[in-house]
Amino acid sequence: MSRNEDSDHSSETHPSLGLARGTVELVEYDPAWREAYESEVARLRPRLGESVLGFEHVGSTSVPGLAAKPIVDMLVLVSDLDATEDVARVLSDSGYEERPNDDVPDRRFFARGPPSCRTHYLSVTERGSDCHREQVVFRDVLRENRALAAAYEELKRGLASVHPDDRDVYTEAKSSFVQSVLDGTDAPRDI
Repeated sequence: MSRNEDSDHSSETHPSLGLARGTVELVEYDPAWREAYESEVARLRPRLGESVLGFEHVGSTSVPGLAAKPIVDMLVLVSDLDATEDVARVLSDSGYEERPNDDVPDRRFFARGPPSCRTHYLSVTERGSDCHREQVVFRDVLRENRALAAAYEELKRGLASVHPDDRDVYTEAKSSFVQSVLDGTDAPRDI
């Protein structure tokens, strides 16, 4: 696996985390991912203070039983995305690097860990934004529907075997499945 456990404290504390930027490797679900999320929230909450409204664990590492890239995906919820310079500064001081947004208009995107061993992805977004709503709805649907989660895992495994060194293509190839799940849910949830 593409890990450099000496380069980031998080990978020392949670050795099941870490993947080189741009690569795709799925590993079996690890219950320690929940602990890694909770530890990161406990580390960031006092630093960010009242500037954030809450946190969400999203992505495949938040779905028990689902194989995933070993990178914890998190949302940091704010009231105004245009007023997040202090949040960005605190995240930078806390080991996060701001990255390009990948055409997601309602978030600021950050990664923790060196490019050779990314351990956390963090999106700063407004509570109730499309980014927030879609990620939480998708997570919750997969948590509630094991058959759908199994189909998603099968798709991901197939794509990972074809695109192990091209995460952009891998992610784009999953987008129609994700959109079909979002389109098949009831009216948008009030979150």
